[in-house]
Amino acid sequence: MGENSQFRLLRERRFGPFFGVQFLGAMNDNVFKQGLVILLAYQTASFTTMSSNVLQNVAQALFILPFFIFSATAGQLADKYEKNRLITITVTIELLCMGIGAWGLLSQNLGLLLAALFLGGAQSTLFGPVKYAILPQVLHERELVGGNALVETGTSIAILFGMILGGWMIAQPGWGIAGVGIATMSFSALGIVLSRAIPKSPAADPGLRINWNPITETWRNYQFTRQNRVVFLSILGISWFWFYGAMLATQFPNLAKNVIGGSEHVVTLLLTIFSVGIGLGSLLCERLSGHKIEIGLVPFGSIGLSVFGIDLWAATAGYAPAVAGVTPAAFLNDIALVRIAADLFLIGVFAGFYIVPLYALIQSRSEKSHRSRVIAGNNILNAAFIVAAAAMAIGVLAAGATIPQLFLVTAILNAAVALYIYALVPEFLTRFMVWILIHSVYRLKKTGLERIPEEGPAVVVCNHISYVDALVISAACRRPIRWVTDHRVYRVPLLNFFFRTAKAIPIASAKDDPEMLARAYDVIARELADGQLVGIFPEGKLTATGEMNAFRGGIVRILEKSPVPVIPMALSGLWQSFFARNRDKMKHAAKLFPKIQLAVGEPLPAMGVTPELLQAAVLELRGKRQ
Repeated sequence: MGENSQFRLLRERRFGPFFGVQFLGAMNDNVFKQGLVILLAYQTASFTTMSSNVLQNVAQALFILPFFIFSATAGQLADKYEKNRLITITVTIELLCMGIGAWGLLSQNLGLLLAALFLGGAQSTLFGPVKYAILPQVLHERELVGGNALVETGTSIAILFGMILGGWMIAQPGWGIAGVGIATMSFSALGIVLSRAIPKSPAADPGLRINWNPITETWRNYQFTRQNRVVFLSILGISWFWFYGAMLATQFPNLAKNVIGGSEHVVTLLLTIFSVGIGLGSLLCERLSGHKIEIGLVPFGSIGLSVFGIDLWAATAGYAPAVAGVTPAAFLNDIALVRIAADLFLIGVFAGFYIVPLYALIQSRSEKSHRSRVIAGNNILNAAFIVAAAAMAIGVLAAGATIPQLFLVTAILNAAVALYIYALVPEFLTRFMVWILIHSVYRLKKTGLERIPEEGPAVVVCNHISYVDALVISAACRRPIRWVTDHRVYRVPLLNFFFRTAKAIPIASAKDDPEMLARAYDVIARELADGQLVGIFPEGKLTATGEMNAFRGGIVRILEKSPVPVIPMALSGLWQSFFARNRDKMKHAAKLFPKIQLAVGEPLPAMGVTPELLQAAVLELRGKRQ
């Protein structure tokens, strides 16, 4: 494992024990729930006179209900108290729940089983805000994507293992019921042991006074989520993911039985394919994002959810089983069913691309003092969207639609929701445009990025080779950069969308527009005073020869008002690009996907910086390659 690999976090105490606790918890919940679901489905008469369908819906409602009742309180507790202690308490509650559940299983007492299910939902509600709020406290920002990817992957695998293990154990004659009880209590006990190894993390707001009224506090949490528009819309995006996922996964049993004509083992196969896809997509986020929160992956993920959701409709609508009782082996030997499997797998992969950056974004951009309450608000909305998915599925199917048609409606709705969110927050589409540029047109090598400070003001300066220089540098850097851009380039179609969304600062020469020039310097000073990165191209124009033009004196004027560090950068390899002013670039059409490089130098103190000094530093970083 490389030093930058996300998997190294599993070896570190600040993350490994926490990962183990959340993995065991997710697996344990599903061992119990799957065992209970199968037991109630096949032995309903032993417990109650209610029908199996009614009982299944009652059980699902009891598990979801605590998210509405207790999430607001859970968010407050996670902000007020040290999180290591809270995790130990929640896992201890889990052990109590599993003890009640084991008693209910052995005594065949429906009341105890439903009580255990409700308490299990309450325990998950309490753990949720702690689970996601602790990550930005124990991980660096560059590790947030990798940490969230591991959590999402671990959760998907744990759910799958739990369902398989619970279903298998409960079906074993003689010892199955007792086995589920012993296994769940053992996993909880192991989770308590692991929780004691989690390092302490300070309380975000120890002076917080708890409001025990769930209605007023839920409304207050909603207000917290609305304070940051990007965070709120990211929460809506996450809730939509749960809507989409619940809509899809809930149909797996009927998809397997009524559409594919398969056995109950095919349901497990479908869940396995879907879960592995989510896990793989989550893990790939770390590599595709370049160790930073890359929200450009979110539109990419939503495109895949719609494209392969529509193909899933096409694949299932036209399928007619040749024989009844399709087995997993027969499933994998039928090319039409392999297409369905591929769609489910790819939906899972793109779901991973979609969800991981959104979780990392709300963790990084929420205020530390009430981050847990923001996540609690997210959990409330997630639960509401899951319930809405169930209601919509019931309504659409009751209206006479088929399961494949339900998939089609969901995929089309996903596209509509995505377009709505991206219209409200163009930053997602901007980052997607930049990400696509770097991962399709160019092959970018980056050196020295660690020299860019993670916080605090600075001016970055770079040579100017092409129209997409700012996009390339923005794609490589973890922090957003406020670019100072020539007003003519600022107005270039398509580039204008990027510059407006990135809040670039248009500038003109004193000859062209002295008022715009003065206004630009005022905005630069305000941005630096706010601790932002400001980017400039000191040449003032694109190179027409491949060699650097003389650096102008604007940097000196900036530093006189705002004496901040200056970070030299150099781009190379773009001279042969289609976006440069190279008249001979068409002779190099073979270099359609050129290798380019961004080199970052050591920050220079403001005192003593001159245009000539900066030009020499950039030239040295660039080397001979244009």
